[in-house]
Amino acid sequence: MKMVYLVLAATAVASIVAAAMTVLVRRRRRRPDSGSEAQRIEAAATRGVRDARRQAHAHQHFNDVGGISALRDRDSHS
Repeated sequence: MKMVYLVLAATAVASIVAAAMTVLVRRRRRRPDSGSEAQRIEAAATRGVRDARRQAHAHQHFNDVGGISALRDRDSHS
């Protein structure tokens, strides 16, 4: 009896995954090929996101390094 439930659960999961994949594939096929201008904009946006991540990481790194001095400065003013 447990084996039947296992097979039914596996079948349900496989059906859900197959339906999701079908939807994604259909959307991808309907999407028209983008022109050179759209590709340029997309590449610039990707670079912008990558640069923002690098900058955020650098800020986090320098803030971690300077954390002790920031606490010292805060305590000295009070």
